[in-house]
Amino acid sequence: MKTFLSIGAGPGMGFATAERFAKEGFQVVLAARTVARTQELAERLIKKGYKASVCKVDSSDPNSVAELVAEVQKQYGSIDVLHYNAASTRKATLSEQARDSFNDDLAVNIGGALVAAQAVAPKMEEQKSGAILLTGGGFALAPSADYLSISIGKAGIRALAHALFESFRDKGIHVATVTVCTFVAPETNEASSVAEHFWRLYSQPKDSWTVETSYAPAANEHAA
Repeated sequence: MKTFLSIGAGPGMGFATAERFAKEGFQVVLAARTVARTQELAERLIKKGYKASVCKVDSSDPNSVAELVAEVQKQYGSIDVLHYNAASTRKATLSEQARDSFNDDLAVNIGGALVAAQAVAPKMEEQKSGAILLTGGGFALAPSADYLSISIGKAGIRALAHALFESFRDKGIHVATVTVCTFVAPETNEASSVAEHFWRLYSQPKDSWTVETSYAPAANEHAA
């Protein structure tokens, strides 16, 4: 059974994407800072007959992310799909952003993704297969002065995906991002559609791999 690890598994896009892969027979591991809430999400999957478990992770802490990957690999043998979905969506302009919060935001929004990719890459390279899927955002394309740290973070997610794509493809690893150009609420068609975009990226034949796809359901919705 293949293993799907979700880092930053919230009730919206994170849960919807995990469920989409669970439907295809994946063992799902949901990881987030708050175990109790994440366990509720896992129970929803288990009640539907899917395989799901929960781990705790602090996405802002590189050691916590690396230890999570090592633990999942130890328990399940390999991680076939990594989905990095963690984000600090702080609303703050330049003058409003607390000095001691900006680096913390970046640690979650992009630092954790880099460490997670770094941690899963060796075994994926060894087995010459795997996917690293990153939740991007429209703020990468149209930054917002009101959401400065998440704008910079999503730009980083997009840069990470594009920077790794070619070299990782040669190793059999598909790095890709969905640039989500709208706010997505839990249990909505938008959440399911984003999940479907991730599944389609994963399902692409190797000679047709793409690094990025965008999701924007309506022109009047805001980038996220």
